[in-house]
Amino acid sequence: METYDYDLFVIGGGSGGVRASRVAAGLGARVGIAEDYRVGGTCVIRGCVPKKLFVYAAHFRDDFEDARAYGWTVDEPSFSWPTLMANKDREIARLEGIYGRLLEGSKVKLHKARARLLDRHTIAVGTDKVTAKTILVATGGWPVMPAIPGIEHCISSNEAFELPDLPRRVLVVGGGYIAVEFAGIFRGMGSQVTISYRGDCVLRGFDQDIRATLQAELAKKGFDLAMGSVVESVVKQPNGALSVTLCTDTATRLLECDAVTFATGRAPNTAKLGLREAGVELTQDGAVRVNEFSRSSVENIFAVGDVTNRYALTPVAIREGQAFATTEFGSTRIPVDHATIASAVFSQPPVGTVGLTEEAALKRHGTVDIYKTDFKALKHTLSGRDERTMMKLIVDTKSGRVLGAHMVGADAPEVIQGIGIAVKAGLTKAQFDATCAIHPTAAEEFVTLKEKRTVAA
Repeated sequence: METYDYDLFVIGGGSGGVRASRVAAGLGARVGIAEDYRVGGTCVIRGCVPKKLFVYAAHFRDDFEDARAYGWTVDEPSFSWPTLMANKDREIARLEGIYGRLLEGSKVKLHKARARLLDRHTIAVGTDKVTAKTILVATGGWPVMPAIPGIEHCISSNEAFELPDLPRRVLVVGGGYIAVEFAGIFRGMGSQVTISYRGDCVLRGFDQDIRATLQAELAKKGFDLAMGSVVESVVKQPNGALSVTLCTDTATRLLECDAVTFATGRAPNTAKLGLREAGVELTQDGAVRVNEFSRSSVENIFAVGDVTNRYALTPVAIREGQAFATTEFGSTRIPVDHATIASAVFSQPPVGTVGLTEEAALKRHGTVDIYKTDFKALKHTLSGRDERTMMKLIVDTKSGRVLGAHMVGADAPEVIQGIGIAVKAGLTKAQFDATCAIHPTAAEEFVTLKEKRTVAA
């Protein structure tokens, strides 16, 4: 019988890889994990956690203004970017330490080095070689930067967390969730922000009412929206400013700014891992092709998280990692259920969504009932802020089951987490209606919606 150094070796110390390694070790497996940067991955080090801290910081700008309407006298506020950065760095270091201690406490051997496959059972880890019966790839994704003149002067979301100074004028390129989130962050901290997007409306792939509502709110908040535009080139001026050429189908615009942040997509991080050489099949965009149990085309090699390009969300990677470990080292086979995954966009205002968009529901069910409301939140009746909240339910006309729930407005991510349970459970509109509302809240609208619009494909 062939023996190996490890029962499981994990490449990548992010959320999915750490969860898989700890669960497998808890089930009795000898586990090693390799991470060449910092344990915690995209979410902890350069994604969800620092981004949410920055979002909190950005909200105070509007909160200080609104406070006056509620009787508070607020001196002219000032913002210190270095203070925020130092506090953020301290919190990330704390979380990284927790991840390291969790691995150690689970008796998972951490290799602080880059890993690559030499064959289906052998991994080069730094200058060493180890063998494993089973290998899990959990290397996440990485920002994609376009090949345009001057791209070396631009940054991605990764570098945005490490800027030494707050740029006064920022161009954010892209219309997805990362783009609108960072646009809101920079604006909230006092920067002038332009959003350049090749499409006509932000958040492609989201429900159309979410897209239209958020774009209208961005316009009201003073964002310079350059829709239908692409960046042709970036030139660094002698004074350090960046001169950007923006092109549309009909015009060319020159924009001067202090930072250009590209948020035009992420790609699976599979380069130089030796996957193809080991026989692992990759998709056209470089993702590891896996089945419902996260198994690749090579029987003993698996992959979870963003590197598979299924759903690039941290909780999904964690769920995939746990399902893999339980299936391979436990007594229960658990396929990952990717249906009805709730998600959020921490834009300003934020977005919460779960289930089908109206377009997808029509395609799948033919006829649906739409319940929608648009209103000014109670808070802004005194603040006078011109911000609207939009909430929407999509219901199967035949069964009455709620197929999707969507919200744009304050606390949308917190609200949609609870609504996500109901949609996942397959509850009907009648059951929503039978739920007593909590008043006064915005969330109560989800159980009091009455006006119906029936739509057919």
